[in-house]
Amino acid sequence: VPTAMASAPPHDPALLATLAQWDTPTICNAIEEATGRPVDDGITRRTLHVADLSLPPMVGYARTATIRAAQASDADRAELTARRLAWYGHVAAAPGPAIVVLEDLDDEPGIGAFWGEVHTRVHLRLGALGAITNGSMRDLHMLAPGFQILAGEIGPSHAWIRVEEIGLPVTVCGLSVTDDDLIHADRHGAVVIPHHVAAAIPAAVGRIMAKEKVILDLCAGDFSLDALRRTVGGAIE
Repeated sequence: VPTAMASAPPHDPALLATLAQWDTPTICNAIEEATGRPVDDGITRRTLHVADLSLPPMVGYARTATIRAAQASDADRAELTARRLAWYGHVAAAPGPAIVVLEDLDDEPGIGAFWGEVHTRVHLRLGALGAITNGSMRDLHMLAPGFQILAGEIGPSHAWIRVEEIGLPVTVCGLSVTDDDLIHADRHGAVVIPHHVAAAIPAAVGRIMAKEKVILDLCAGDFSLDALRRTVGGAIE
């Protein structure tokens, strides 16, 4: 699946709300239905820790950055503060809502947690729905309610955590993301929805559900191997 173009205009908020009704596997199936090829790219490729399994899927525009935590930065306090303030402005910029995607560049990602009580609350107020990172999170019992995190690690310390670069292409757990990519994410992981495909997703989901209903109705009713053969050879194909 081609990567979404960062220059694409924002989508109708109603479309984003519609896309959030379905889980991420369904969105992957719909991208396949709409494009004619399986989704083997633009997806996370490892199991991630989920901050809140009760939260619905999130759909928003990527805000990307790289982070480090293993060692102290060569930058002075003034530069680090300026960089953090620039990051906050980047998260809050249009289009929204945002999904933060942070690539931890340390040889051992997750030594220091960027995500905890304070940062989740700040980023929620900046307009972010949640975050995806190969780094770590902490303060699991105090994270901002409603802010979802998919993290590679869980750890106790923030160590020397800081933002390094802002708004550049990043790769997190196999998912390559460009700033302003349209992302759908839930407990299963995340997928980049190509901007040119987004509007076709609802109709594609409808077609998929119609196909699946034939099999699901058979499984719930008078099931047999012969009936399955007839169904797969007929309505499904």
